[in-house]
Amino acid sequence: MRKLFLFYIPLALSASMMTLSHVIINSTLSRSIAPAAAIASYAIAMSLLDIIEGPVLLFRQTCSALVRDRLSFKAMSQIAVYVLAATLIAGTLIGFTQLGTWIFIYGFGIEEHLLKPVVSVFRLLILVAFFSGVRCLYHGVIITNLRTKWLTFGMIIRLAAMYGLSLYFIRTGQVTAVAGAIIFLTGMAVESVVALTEGIRIVRRLPRKREEHPVENRRQVFRFYRPLMFSSFIAVVILPSINLILGKTTNLELSIASFAVAYSLIMLVNSFFSYIHQIVLQFYRLNRRKVFRFVALLTPMPCLLIAVLSFTDMGTWVMTSLMGIQDQLLNESIKVLRVYLILALVFPWLDFCNGLLLLNNNTRYMVVSQTANVVMTVATLIVCIGIVPHWNGMIGAIAQSLGVAAELSSAILLIRLNRKVVRGSPQIRQRM
Repeated sequence: MRKLFLFYIPLALSASMMTLSHVIINSTLSRSIAPAAAIASYAIAMSLLDIIEGPVLLFRQTCSALVRDRLSFKAMSQIAVYVLAATLIAGTLIGFTQLGTWIFIYGFGIEEHLLKPVVSVFRLLILVAFFSGVRCLYHGVIITNLRTKWLTFGMIIRLAAMYGLSLYFIRTGQVTAVAGAIIFLTGMAVESVVALTEGIRIVRRLPRKREEHPVENRRQVFRFYRPLMFSSFIAVVILPSINLILGKTTNLELSIASFAVAYSLIMLVNSFFSYIHQIVLQFYRLNRRKVFRFVALLTPMPCLLIAVLSFTDMGTWVMTSLMGIQDQLLNESIKVLRVYLILALVFPWLDFCNGLLLLNNNTRYMVVSQTANVVMTVATLIVCIGIVPHWNGMIGAIAQSLGVAAELSSAILLIRLNRKVVRGSPQIRQRM
């Protein structure tokens, strides 16, 4: 259990600290001459980056699940090169052709005066996707070899670089939406260099070919990776669907704002528990019982934290003192956060089940479970907006929570229907 904690805590800390990146950027942009326009321009460009960047973020799970020697790493690297090339080509077409103008104006509905800063920000964020891919590729190697402290170290260096650059832009009076993109790009580049440095050192120590490890070519890697990529594209539908329906509630602005506040808090809490799948990938074959005990120990924590925030004065203090939320928005945000108790309870177990699917190379089933999530989310949104539109932001939280619950139910069913006997291999025991 001690080994599990030493492995997991650095991972969890790095995931939690990642949320501070956006806090640094937003606090910087709020000091610009036109803060609303700067924040909006950056946020719109980031929302498109999230879609394009999705496939490269999956390098971490794929690499940690499949790479055990230099041969499998070579196969993984070849897939990474193809995906990164496709990402950069797509980003370049959007950032430097009329395709981007069409997407931002007709897809995102932005006004003409925001088009130029949004495109300028997005052109820089294209490079963020590249560095993010490099970072995730070598994070997978670092995690597999139980060197998770390097993820925390890399995140600390990243935040320090971002904060220093933020102070520079503020003191020189050069705060614009583009400055936010530069800060984010610099932080990601720094973190990727840290991951690259340690990752290369680990790869050089790996054996050329480990006995009984079946992954040898990129076709095997792509067979595992492709369903993950499809599921990430399916998941893109969820948040836009929620925001679309919230625009039809009784109080549009209050609905969207309260949902955004509560969503930021639930994501901050859940981020600490978003690496449970790595515990499964690295330790489940060694000792299933202790892994399950460890997960059972962790899973109640996010629900307890959200309960404290939503039913005690602690939540009021956080929202008023740290987030500047007041009056009616405060009350509505707390109501939405209480609904998110469902999501906080379900999310860690979903990550555990996804870890089992990754471990057994059943990534194709994740497409099914993610589809169940989307279907349940959209169905709940439609029913709620027709029956209880006055629930405002709570509609989004209910739909998202039930969607994740449906995904968990689907994952459990698929695991039970496709059980595999998982035994520890000599290589895994030796690695421990």
